Amino acid sequence: MSDAVKNLIIKGREVVEDSWLVLRLAEPVEGAPAIDPATVAVPEGKIIVPQAVWLVQRELLAARAALGEIGVWIASDERPEAIKDDLSQFALVAVDFPKFTDGRGYSIAYNLRLRLGWTGELRAIGDVLRDQLFQMSRVGFDAYVVRADRDVHDALKGLSDFSETYQASVDQKVPLFRRHARLAAGA
Repeated sequence: MSDAVKNLIIKGREVVEDSWLVLRLAEPVEGAPAIDPATVAVPEGKIIVPQAVWLVQRELLAARAALGEIGVWIASDERPEAIKDDLSQFALVAVDFPKFTDGRGYSIAYNLRLRLGWTGELRAIGDVLRDQLFQMSRVGFDAYVVRADRDVHDALKGLSDFSETYQASVDQKVPLFRRHARLAAGA
């Protein structure tokens, strides 16, 4: 067995080895020019590229996408509607959570599933912790890359923290009050 560290993720409701790499653009440094997504070299293999890179390199990456080698990730300040016509080309879509407290990714996932009709793998990346997994699954996520300093096996338990939900969502279309029969008045 290799000494290389295996990337483990939660997919479905089990821990599996991940074969995808996430392409991240370096954060801009004050005084230095910003990185141009049009000039970023996308390495070979299964790569999840930033939405900005896909939008400017679409023609160049389309052949690789057809082979199932390209996924796209959406930043929390981006709109998934920008790639709505391209969704069928991706092997997976990921949503980045830059901070644990940034909840915009939940809305992005919800919109991808219900408004844009995405049925493929929807992966949460970034600052993903156990406490978020149950609610992430409710809005449509089915794969999770847990923050590197956390135990992926412990995080998996977060998917079963609750046994019942009150609200309707992607995972349960009917709210609790409609799922349970009420006793007749005076009974």
